Amino acid sequence: MSNKSIIQTDQAPEAIGTYSQAVKVGDTVYLSGQIPLDPETMTLIGGEIEKQIIRVLENLKAVCEASGGSLQDIVKLNVFLTDLSHFSSVNEVMATYFQKPYPARAAVGVAALPKGAEVEMDAIMVIN
Repeated sequence: MSNKSIIQTDQAPEAIGTYSQAVKVGDTVYLSGQIPLDPETMTLIGGEIEKQIIRVLENLKAVCEASGGSLQDIVKLNVFLTDLSHFSSVNEVMATYFQKPYPARAAVGVAALPKGAEVEMDAIMVIN
């Protein structure tokens, strides 16, 4: 017997490949990577990196909420950037979305991301 459930919300971009927005197993939710796609138009948000980071976090927030949790329930966050010089912008924007204790986090510089995005984030959330 599996206690796995698939999470889907129209408040975040629909999956653009062979994956789910999130999968919940017990109290743990595995959130797929979010890029700065507008969930209504499915177009990439361009321009300032801060706006892109905000869109990514809003997308993650929507999936967290559809899972029965919030950003504060994230225990591990992975950040992928095509330009690591944007790392300070990630910290600045994250400070407006997260309060202490902050989740564990990794930031990785990558050569490219889907649809030409400059930032992507995925997460693991535990709901108590």
